[in-house]
Amino acid sequence: MDDIGPTLEILDRLIGFDTVSANSNLPLIDHVRLHLAGLGVESELVANEDGTKANLLATIGPPDTEGIVLSGHTDVVPAAGQAWSSDPFVARRADERVYGRGAADMKGFVAVALGMVPSLLGRDLRRPVHLAFSYDEEVGCKGVPSLIDHMRDHLPRTPMGCIVGEPTMMTPVIGHKGKIGARCTVHGRTGHSALTHEAVNAVMYAGRLIAHLHETGTTLAATAEGPGFVPPHTSVSVGRIEGGSQLNIVPDRCTFEFEFRLLPDDVGQDRLAAVRRYASEVLEPEMQRVDPRAGITFEVLMDYPGFAADLDDPFVATCSELLDTDEGGRVSFGTEAGWFTKKGMKSLVCGPGDIAVAHRPDEYVAVDQLVLCRSFLDRLVTRLAT
Repeated sequence: MDDIGPTLEILDRLIGFDTVSANSNLPLIDHVRLHLAGLGVESELVANEDGTKANLLATIGPPDTEGIVLSGHTDVVPAAGQAWSSDPFVARRADERVYGRGAADMKGFVAVALGMVPSLLGRDLRRPVHLAFSYDEEVGCKGVPSLIDHMRDHLPRTPMGCIVGEPTMMTPVIGHKGKIGARCTVHGRTGHSALTHEAVNAVMYAGRLIAHLHETGTTLAATAEGPGFVPPHTSVSVGRIEGGSQLNIVPDRCTFEFEFRLLPDDVGQDRLAAVRRYASEVLEPEMQRVDPRAGITFEVLMDYPGFAADLDDPFVATCSELLDTDEGGRVSFGTEAGWFTKKGMKSLVCGPGDIAVAHRPDEYVAVDQLVLCRSFLDRLVTRLAT
């Protein structure tokens, strides 16, 4: 295996790009594209609608056979307001760790994949290795579906499998929850609080809908059916609410945001449809008896599928063998593996770093985790692509 030094240099550069999801990731993508071009590797970009962000796809090896996908996202969560010991967008090395926003989640894996390219070019590959780097994972896995569609439309053969390099301490993850998040807006009718019978209190109707969500969550918790997940069921949460102006004015508007964290076989749109039915069949008729213009609307903020690995698939079995385990974990956070699996590509989640330090101040990845990741990917390429 090559020295890890080049990978660390790449990681330093990647951390230096402020790719918080609210920003464009194009400076990082352009850097990666130029880096690959300098090694003689062409890459394709799959941009979002307004061209401010892009996915990147690069193929090393013969493109007309089944290959291996190494998938990583390029966006990171904000560092503003966190108590960092140093600039979060300047890599700092100490105690055999690399500190910086995204070091674990998941620029470490992207750096390992890019650091492998010279070695891959020096091999006589019989199957390709595809580098698939996406945008907006942190805000709902929004970038990767168009990248996967591009791969399905333009690659001669569907890849045999995909490694999604989220930080798992190099332990395979064979399942994760999906998520649907929505914003609900209750439109009522304002009035004096002494004359409540003439008004439609948006905050109180929002409260009834939130109580319904709570009851739904309680029912789901009582029928636990997801062994290995924590908690072992689909869960419900309300994360933000806003409404009203002052005590003696009946509020005519209230907005709140909620989510379902879904077991892999649960369907977010079905859960949301049940909430909509309660609103339209129970709450809105009451509201509209006072004011026909009153009502409740919903806006989907994010919607991505859960993931369950096919343990009988040869690609997944080979990965498990190389990782020296017959078992894998399940997690409640989401990854892009759900989209890869839904669109027909076998997947496994496995990458360097600890999810416990992701999104926190002084996020880091240990150098020995990068070494383990590189070793695993080298052995995977040797077994399946060389």
